[in-house]
Amino acid sequence: MVAGEAGPPDPNDQSQAAPKPGMPLSLKGFRQSLGPGILLAGAAIGGSHLVASTQAGARFGLGLLGFVLLANLFKYPFLLVGSRFTAVTGLSLLEGYQRQWPWYLPLFLLITLATGVANIAAVASVCGSLATSMVPMNLPGGLSTPAGLALLILGVCVAVLLLGHYRSLDRLSKGIVLLLTISTVVAAVAVLGRGPVAAGNADLFSPSPWSLTALPFLVALMGWMPCPLDLAAWSSLWIFARQDDSGHRGSRAEVEADFNLGYLLTVAMAVLFLLLGAWVMHGTGQAFSPSGARFAQQLITLYTASLGGWAYPVIAIAAFTTMFSTTLTCLDGYPRSTSAGFRLLRGFRGHAVHDRRDHGIWMVLHGVGAAAVLAFWPGSMGALVQLAMVVSFLTTPVLAWMNLRVMQGRQVAPADRFGTVQLLVARISLIVLSAFVVLFGISLSQG
Repeated sequence: MVAGEAGPPDPNDQSQAAPKPGMPLSLKGFRQSLGPGILLAGAAIGGSHLVASTQAGARFGLGLLGFVLLANLFKYPFLLVGSRFTAVTGLSLLEGYQRQWPWYLPLFLLITLATGVANIAAVASVCGSLATSMVPMNLPGGLSTPAGLALLILGVCVAVLLLGHYRSLDRLSKGIVLLLTISTVVAAVAVLGRGPVAAGNADLFSPSPWSLTALPFLVALMGWMPCPLDLAAWSSLWIFARQDDSGHRGSRAEVEADFNLGYLLTVAMAVLFLLLGAWVMHGTGQAFSPSGARFAQQLITLYTASLGGWAYPVIAIAAFTTMFSTTLTCLDGYPRSTSAGFRLLRGFRGHAVHDRRDHGIWMVLHGVGAAAVLAFWPGSMGALVQLAMVVSFLTTPVLAWMNLRVMQGRQVAPADRFGTVQLLVARISLIVLSAFVVLFGISLSQG
């Protein structure tokens, strides 16, 4: 690939013109566009669901069900921007940042660089811990340990992505998301059919989550549910990759149908994991570990004790596939957005922001960085994850503002911008997300 002109492309150039916005949704077009939304679901249905949603149910029963649904609603318009903007302009959201205001793109890259390696290491660590329940305990070379399995999973994911590129990511993620959906639904149906484990001893709406002591947990839940907003840029770039793979340029209707399907899956899984926590863990009197890996193991143990040994592989598969899909998509998404962002700064435009060689280099760098954290600085994992969480949470209103400005800006035709209702929801959501950042500051000052 060769570099494009440093300035914006000619608005009269129709070589990359998007399909007409009014084109109806067709089944064939939907199938050809299906992928980026499923990948978003695979990335989102991870720690925020397996750990945060389940902990919400374990600690507060059904008291936070409405809060979880609202958190997903508040993030929806800003994550949708990544898909709609690319569908109607033919540009990546990162290029939209660069055109809208000079500091938007560098700020996004700072956020990505500050959080990428830590988040990849964290999800791989949880995945490795869950894998210990599914492999023999006598594997050579320390591979039976959580750390050894986490490193092995990282290596497998990097190899799959380097050898198979987007096509392998797309095919594998669709299978994984289908498997985790089926296993989670089976688990939830089995639990709901038996009723809450501690039904006679606990009120499913007690204790109240609306207290200062619960504020740090609410802040974390809002920040991570369903995912950080930088994933909107991933969706945008995955649309490019899907177009290259299928040879089909999706219309706005097709691209948004794919996004909505993936988002619906993330919401449904968040609710199911909260119900699992409420039905199996709430009111048992046990203390639950703040560590995501240990907490997931507690969930598997309590679930098996509740339903019997047959349920062990079901919940173990649901938990493992949840974290494996997140590890795989994060290993693609963080390097993909970093590579594209720096290529934009170097003058590339349009589809040329993606280059397999650059993407592969950044993927190896992220994988090596995450492996180094797991192997040599395991004691720093907690601090790194905390830093990444805080950065992601504090920048949520900033990214929301940026996405809204791009969506409603001069780059998007008036007919493709948010309508009255969507814009109202986005503005209310921006106010709420900003308020939670203020609450977070209050909780720190009182802590």
